[in-house]
Amino acid sequence: MKATVLRAPGDIVVEDVPDPRIELPTDAVVRVTAACICGSDLWPYRGVAERPGPVRIGHEFVGVVEEVGNDVRGLSVGSFVIAPFTISDGTCPLCVRGVHTSCLSRGNWGTPGATGTSDAGQGEAVRVPLAAGTLVPVPEAPDPAQLPDLLTLSDVMGTGHHAALVAGVRPGSSVVVVGDGAVGLCAVLAARRLGAEQVVVMSRHASRQAIARTFGASEVVEERGEEGIARIKDLFGGIGPDAVLECVGTKESMQQAVGSVRPGGMIGYVGAPYGAELPIRQLFGDNIGVRGGVAPVRSYIPELLTEVLSGDLRPGAVFDSTLPLEDVAQGYAAMDAREAVKVLLVPGGAA
Repeated sequence: MKATVLRAPGDIVVEDVPDPRIELPTDAVVRVTAACICGSDLWPYRGVAERPGPVRIGHEFVGVVEEVGNDVRGLSVGSFVIAPFTISDGTCPLCVRGVHTSCLSRGNWGTPGATGTSDAGQGEAVRVPLAAGTLVPVPEAPDPAQLPDLLTLSDVMGTGHHAALVAGVRPGSSVVVVGDGAVGLCAVLAARRLGAEQVVVMSRHASRQAIARTFGASEVVEERGEEGIARIKDLFGGIGPDAVLECVGTKESMQQAVGSVRPGGMIGYVGAPYGAELPIRQLFGDNIGVRGGVAPVRSYIPELLTEVLSGDLRPGAVFDSTLPLEDVAQGYAAMDAREAVKVLLVPGGAA
């Protein structure tokens, strides 16, 4: 079968790889219907995160179950499923508490683990370890038009929701979102879904601003640094918003978040941290709370899925480019250059 392989920073190709197969009785094999490129995939693509190549890549996909191991319950051949971006058993004490990303049997797509080296998501098919705990079946075959919305539940929509949830966003809240990537845009949507009255997004890109406004952003701030902080303060009565959702992970984006939130406010951070730091004395002095981390999207999918299937939640607009899997290098280049927000990949033919 065909799959994406990162050979070295900036060098990504589609190659023939072995077909997945059942290796353990808790495995399933899923034929991928749609996958995508994540902003976090750009870190190894750029060489910022070391991933000695060649290595399979990708951690977001949806598809149809083709085979199940003898110990897999709750899934059957032909089921359409959503794969969260981490592997979990669903039964350990942390999964039971909803923190699937800290599962005691946790695995990551495309890396070695207790259940063997799993396949990565950007390919034609995937061996899924711990399938019963990891995969979320969709009650019936979805409308093809809903595939982009469903695919966001594997990562970005759940991650944006996590940022808003841990920051305490509720009806009447005032919110600023730092970051206009797919996660930041989904955080705008999530904040509105939780009842935020005013949501401001920090963005300098017209196409992303348009999506943010569609998702419910009431204002856009293009300034950065001290100018950006001053602009945010002006928009929120001179004190700042109740919550800031940090969706980038850099030192500068965290500084923006800490400087913008009001005293006594909350920061929800979900940007994969590369250089981000926390000024503890400033947080202490201004009573600023900070919560976040790797979003346990597996625990959020059932709730969000209901609203996607009903048509009430439409996060799929973050996909502004669709390509056949064979053109994956073009997709990475477009996202790296910020010419695309998020690229959807279709295996097995033209998009």
